[in-house]
Amino acid sequence: MEDMSQVREAEVARASTTLERALIEVKKVVVGQDAMVERMMVGLLARGHLLLEGVPGVAKTLAVRTLADVVGGSFSRLQFTPDLMPGDITGTRVWRASTESFDVERGPIFANLVLADEINRAPAKVQSALLEAMAEKQVSIGGHSHRLPDPFLVLATQNPVESEGVYRLPEAQRDRFMLKVDVPYPSGQEEFEILHRMSVDPPRAEAVLSMDDVRSLQRTADQLFVHHSVASYLVNLTVATRSPERYGLPHLANVIELGVSPRASLAMMAAGRVVALMRGRSYVLPGDVAEVASDVMSHRLLLSFDAVADGADPRAIVREILGAVPQPQISVREDPETGAPVTVAPGQPAQTAPATPSYPAPAAPAAGTSGTAGAPGQTGSA
Repeated sequence: MEDMSQVREAEVARASTTLERALIEVKKVVVGQDAMVERMMVGLLARGHLLLEGVPGVAKTLAVRTLADVVGGSFSRLQFTPDLMPGDITGTRVWRASTESFDVERGPIFANLVLADEINRAPAKVQSALLEAMAEKQVSIGGHSHRLPDPFLVLATQNPVESEGVYRLPEAQRDRFMLKVDVPYPSGQEEFEILHRMSVDPPRAEAVLSMDDVRSLQRTADQLFVHHSVASYLVNLTVATRSPERYGLPHLANVIELGVSPRASLAMMAAGRVVALMRGRSYVLPGDVAEVASDVMSHRLLLSFDAVADGADPRAIVREILGAVPQPQISVREDPETGAPVTVAPGQPAQTAPATPSYPAPAAPAAGTSGTAGAPGQTGSA
């Protein structure tokens, strides 16, 4: 048991070092935008897709292309336009006169990293074709299913300032994206560095990973331990968007028309594991979940008409929920016999990282109160 735990810790340490090298290689090309770069890596390892929102020229396309170079995967770019057809993305059957038969011409969706540029410029039929491929990891051409490459990551971009000639993504389709990342303008110092680095001889990133390495890192992230108190905290965050009055936030009941779906819970769990792996830990802490909560939940919230008219910010709502739902107090110590990390929550038995926990139903405060929300026996305050 001791040897297995030591191997596990060594594997996590190697994975963390490898991810750090990959991120440094991306940042040799992309100036600033550290949050976007990290979230792209989180999406790749958590097998989730990203929606990048920002004005033109803030390195969205450059970051995706650079990430593809670093991880050694194939890359394709789809420029969405109003006249785009689903077959332009997925591919179609072509008649070959020489053989008197149809051949399948695969579309640009058959790549490891796919950049869907300005996804809101294409009509609903095209958006649905892309999102179906994202969910099923396959496309159907001529009655036959074709598997997409593994790993497969879609990074869609949209311009938030344009409203003419665009087709807004419906809420159900936005829910298919694991993370939504807002890409801001660079700071003055970062823009000065962009001029210095990119104006004459732009640097090129080198491949430090292969697709086999990426799949191995995905499996390592899947094995990271999640204490049931952390899982309970995660569920409390999602439930708070559906019943905010139970968490001392009655004023949000008129702001949130529809809370997040269970996909948000699954996404926070997977993304939290990858964040923990980046930090070199074999276990997930509540802070890892809180770090990705805004990117996971903000685009899934459906706000009421009055809230939208008043300019309510979904990210501000998520921050308010994070402040109202207390994080469980998790301490970590080393098992004296095996040397494996052991996570301990007050009032609960210790759990060793290699164990597979069962997740109890979360307890919520009574209506009108702001007490502790968490697993039975959990302590803490808002």
